[in-house]
Amino acid sequence: MAHPKAKRWGRYVDRRNWRKYNERLVKRGEMYLSLDFLKTWAKDLESLNNGKVGAPYEYPECLMTFLGFIHIMLGMDYRGLEGFVRGLRKFAPVAVPDYSTICRRVNALRLEIQETLLEHEDEDVVISLDASGLKVTNRGEWIRKKWRVHRGWIKVHLAVDKGEKQCVAIDVTDESVGDQNEFSPLVREAGRNIRAKGGRVVQVNADGIYDVRDNFNSLDEMGITPAIKIRENASERARGCPLRKKHAREYRRLGYRKWRDKYRYGYRWCAEGNLSAVKRLTGEYVVATKKTNMYKEVIMKFQCYNSTIKYDKTAQPPWATKDAKRRNGGKITSENYATQQVQL
Repeated sequence: MAHPKAKRWGRYVDRRNWRKYNERLVKRGEMYLSLDFLKTWAKDLESLNNGKVGAPYEYPECLMTFLGFIHIMLGMDYRGLEGFVRGLRKFAPVAVPDYSTICRRVNALRLEIQETLLEHEDEDVVISLDASGLKVTNRGEWIRKKWRVHRGWIKVHLAVDKGEKQCVAIDVTDESVGDQNEFSPLVREAGRNIRAKGGRVVQVNADGIYDVRDNFNSLDEMGITPAIKIRENASERARGCPLRKKHAREYRRLGYRKWRDKYRYGYRWCAEGNLSAVKRLTGEYVVATKKTNMYKEVIMKFQCYNSTIKYDKTAQPPWATKDAKRRNGGKITSENYATQQVQL
């Protein structure tokens, strides 16, 4: 007798090229030793100090981006990062910042999601929305459970594109903010970021928590197709939202299975997969203690994961992005980046 899951989903056929996939994951390890910031050190410092009042910066942004990536992806604390840079001095002439400077500068980094995204040249992009929580600390689980101490948690709201599985929009709030309230801001941000890369959002996948009339009105205004699962007790009356009325009636007429297949709603797993990957690689908690730094750390987790996906195709680490843009008139390609590799 067939297993219930096999009956529902069919027999799974593994078509992945494991040799290619394994090599891609192995090459990601080279990213941690990509010291391209050495070649751009002087120019980045000159740009950073241009017009600055007071004491000049001694360490460029590209170095701090590199250290921030190591901090997030390898879980190295700031004191450990100071020792890490000391170790680099054995191989390259690197100035060593103290750990308090690293902490302050990493938390002040101005990274943009757009800088971590791959190109979408004239593509129709489908995005999926989801939300999940991260713990504010990894200490004292037993004490909190025994004495019923509520520390709260951080909620991350995410939009992920179907093709590249990258985070194209993100917002971080506390646990009190409802998922449906972040729908329109996420979709608009995703639209801006994808347009900046040459694409356009044509469909949004989301579960029943986002089944709100204001969200359908926002999509109608932006000309985007909704693939939002309608709640079982949902009304089919318009009540100020004709698009939801049309969508609800189609959902009832087709039934869930046919509606799912028509809109390929199953690709909503892209958002869930991105959340899962980031938690597995960087942890389900934050190490920062200030609220603003906690939010910054969560955003950096997803930016760093985006950067690893981008590195798979372009061999371009995030700390080389700004310099490469300056050299090539705002456009970065894998070909011109390859000529900038630092030989140590």
